[in-house]
Amino acid sequence: MHLTKLVTPLAVLATIAQAQGSHDIEEEIKVRRGFLSTQKRTSLSHCSEKLKARGLDERNINRRAAGVHEARVKRQITKRSEDDVLATDHNKTSSAYSENTAAATLFADYQSCLLTPQVTQGPYYVADEYVRREISEDLEGVPIVMDFQVVDINTCEPMPNTYLEIWHANATGVYAGVEVEGNGSGESDPGNLNKTWGRGIQETNADGVAQFESIFPGHYTGRAIHIHTVVHKNATLYPNSTLGAETITSHIGQVFFDQDLISLVENTYPYTTNEQDLTLNADDSIMATETATDGVDPIMEYVMLGDSIEDGIFAWVSFGINSTYSKVVDPVVYLTEDGGVDNPNWDDADGRP
Repeated sequence: MHLTKLVTPLAVLATIAQAQGSHDIEEEIKVRRGFLSTQKRTSLSHCSEKLKARGLDERNINRRAAGVHEARVKRQITKRSEDDVLATDHNKTSSAYSENTAAATLFADYQSCLLTPQVTQGPYYVADEYVRREISEDLEGVPIVMDFQVVDINTCEPMPNTYLEIWHANATGVYAGVEVEGNGSGESDPGNLNKTWGRGIQETNADGVAQFESIFPGHYTGRAIHIHTVVHKNATLYPNSTLGAETITSHIGQVFFDQDLISLVENTYPYTTNEQDLTLNADDSIMATETATDGVDPIMEYVMLGDSIEDGIFAWVSFGINSTYSKVVDPVVYLTEDGGVDNPNWDDADGRP
């Protein structure tokens, strides 16, 4: 259960506006459904007892609670009482959470999922990005601290020493690092090729956890707000803190946010300057594909750091991946010492949102 809950039922649309240039989302859905028909797909519920026995529940509670505290201190947000984890009740649909909800209740859960191995990594994937926690650079927007936990669904064990990579759009729905028509304004932006904000990689710790600091993503036409995630294996960490990786394990797709949270963020600057059409979670066919199996839940849990959404949020998700699955990456751009370089061998048919 989320601290806020999506109140509109998911529906697979027969048609949806194309996004990210000329890429066909319906074709992406078709490819993913075909792949899923041959792959094991499950929630993490079958792993909960084993993970609890390993002490992971308690460590998750402590780490997430500490993460919220550290984020508040960093932003000079007045600390609330020990019991007052949430300033207000953000659960819009039940009374399960209150202002006195204990950390052990808030932060211990496995309401998570095996995120879809995508087959296609998306047209905006850039290889050889920086290993770093802070990825917002000079972006304006609502601060977000993200806590991702990676679990092997085959062994029910956390995956340590594994590189988790994420990337997302800025507040107005633009991705850094690519020069592609349809990226935000619909016009190609040559100066965007060398930008790196909204992109980063972290190595998971002993509990399979990687954390990032950024801003909440903005929306773009044809897709609900989301963050892309991949898990790398056989990667090489270079001296300049970039990662060379040609193989990934379970390209795990995308994580999402509750619509109520999105609405709060979208009412703040600079999200209010975004002129692209907003697609709701309920109207996003990719999200519908992610949630097609019982127990699969790609939406991040969260708490607000202060009394206002502008103070930021702390969000978390635990997800399972099939560690036996691997795929060669085909990025649209390589990040080099001299900046971004288009991949001349990139197959447009393999890059979708």
